[in-house]
Amino acid sequence: MNIELNIKTLIVKKPLKLDCGKVIKDFPIAYETFGSLNEKKDNAILAFHALTGDQFVAGVNPVTKKDGWWSYAVGPGKAIDTNKYFVICSNVIGGCMGSYGPSHINPDTKQIFGANFPVITINDMVNAQYNLLEHFGIKRLFSVVGGSMGGMQVLQFVSNFPNKAKTAIPIACTSSHSAQNIALNELGRQAITADINWSEGNYTIEKKNPNKGLAVARMAAHITYLSKKGLQEKFGRKLQERDDLKFGFDADFQIESYLRYQGSVFVDRFDANSYLYITRAMDYFDLGKQFNDNLSDAFKKTKTKFFIISFTSDWLYPTQENKDIVIALNAIGADVGFVEIETDKGHDSFLLDIPDFLNAFKNFLDKSY
Repeated sequence: MNIELNIKTLIVKKPLKLDCGKVIKDFPIAYETFGSLNEKKDNAILAFHALTGDQFVAGVNPVTKKDGWWSYAVGPGKAIDTNKYFVICSNVIGGCMGSYGPSHINPDTKQIFGANFPVITINDMVNAQYNLLEHFGIKRLFSVVGGSMGGMQVLQFVSNFPNKAKTAIPIACTSSHSAQNIALNELGRQAITADINWSEGNYTIEKKNPNKGLAVARMAAHITYLSKKGLQEKFGRKLQERDDLKFGFDADFQIESYLRYQGSVFVDRFDANSYLYITRAMDYFDLGKQFNDNLSDAFKKTKTKFFIISFTSDWLYPTQENKDIVIALNAIGADVGFVEIETDKGHDSFLLDIPDFLNAFKNFLDKSY
């Protein structure tokens, strides 16, 4: 899926060596900004998106025509108040909303990359986005923020650039992907590559679409973003617009219909190969391993003030994995705060209108400014 929109793009001229050993240059980073950069250029917040997010953190997404993915948190008077802060959000490399990814042209072959795009990591994503600071002439960010994979990028950013952010807010994340999460991501990847229309990643060239495989991958992942209690309360065993079972394989239950809908709308806005590459980047993420299995050493050079947020019903990145980051920061005497928000909305809580979360988020930013 190649997005044909008039979107803001920075062409990064200088070479970037990826963790896989390959070098990219003259590559695009698609981004959006919200609010205004002040004269001192000290009110900028770099927001990192999660797996299926994009640069449209607020406002209206021109592709989906829906509100930005963090519309509850970003905007005038909200947790990230765009009357006060200048928010930058970019599409990660490997993505499908304008940044360099599998749907771009391989300069060597003049064909669409497809599955020949170089494998990328969270570290690569962060190093690519760092170019936005230089583009805007920002010497130090007020904050780096993000949930889920966005939180991983927050941790990697502070580790890579220890003096470039005054504050950092990793939300509902982890310092390394668990075996369970790698397994869940592999389930999604196998669903995509098993779709006959995937065509070894060359579906765009062959004018095919592995939408069935991508929809199943999205359905499987979406279950992990919710909680058992939340699903039970919302759907239970309620039937879909009927009083009795059909004794077939149509969507008898409301939860089945809901998941099928989530899968069907996802394929209209996301690229299957991007899904493969980004989930692989998440699986490779292990910040402690980059420092000889000592997570504390990842942050020992920074004076950044941390605020870590987790949710009680998040079983994808449970509170303990967030606390492990707190423990690593405490071990080096870092300035770190932590809160666990009570909610039954699961991992997706960071995207929802949950007052306790949004208030804690806003209070930390405003008191730190």
